[in-house]
Amino acid sequence: MAKRVVVTGASGKVGRPTVYELLEHGYDVLAVDRVPFPDPRVPSTIVDLDDFGATWDLMNGVLRRMESGPEAVVHMAAGLPGKQTDAYTFHTNILAKYNVFEACARAGIERVVWASSETILGQPFDQAPPPYAPLDEIPPARTQAFFTGYALSKLLGELMARQFAEWHPAMTFVGLRIANVRDAEAGEYEEFKEWHKDPLARRWNLWGYVDNRDVAQACRLGLEADVTGADVFIVAAAETVMTTPNGELMKTAFPGVELKEGTGEFQTLLCIDKARRVLGYEPRHKGRDHIGA
Repeated sequence: MAKRVVVTGASGKVGRPTVYELLEHGYDVLAVDRVPFPDPRVPSTIVDLDDFGATWDLMNGVLRRMESGPEAVVHMAAGLPGKQTDAYTFHTNILAKYNVFEACARAGIERVVWASSETILGQPFDQAPPPYAPLDEIPPARTQAFFTGYALSKLLGELMARQFAEWHPAMTFVGLRIANVRDAEAGEYEEFKEWHKDPLARRWNLWGYVDNRDVAQACRLGLEADVTGADVFIVAAAETVMTTPNGELMKTAFPGVELKEGTGEFQTLLCIDKARRVLGYEPRHKGRDHIGA
């Protein structure tokens, strides 16, 4: 199991808890971002992953702050939808992903855990409803127009990971289809109270979410799991954001869509069974614990 790990996007909402999750489990971690890591006690460096030379130097050791080269990479760096133009988001996400994958291949780094996205499940579902719920990884990945540049970069990232795994059979790529991330420290669960008033407000992603600390857990498990090649896993909370039962939600928002028999009243409709079975993932954090719902 790899113990020396580079975490990209380390200063972000997912990167920060991932760094601490790995440190708590005995990993030697180098935090990488375009901005300094907020904790000066954590070894870190600033790298622009759009620059292949800088990315290669990072993976090959010129910029490392480790005793020896990294054995794995957790690639969480990404431009987010709505923060830049679609074209800029697509460009930087695809280029950084290629640079990281290629530099890892050249440096002999065999495990890459990386951030795919729930958006390639076909969101927003108010543009086109899901085929069924809970929705799993089986339907082909698809995008809708709302998340054009972002979702397309994730869709092509999954294809890129499969290609790299074919070119380099010793490499493993674990793609995490991460749900809408919530940060308790930033007070982001307070929004749930408003969403509870309108069952349609969050239908765009089947009322899903995930705590950033649970994403960090999934990143660590992706490093440790007995998997090969390139695979993808939905990573979400175990419940929806709503206090309205799933049956009522689906009848209101998607009356023609099957709700699978046996689905719990508040069970996530972004299916995490595969992540549970293969990675050992089990979300520990619930939004209702933060708002008293």
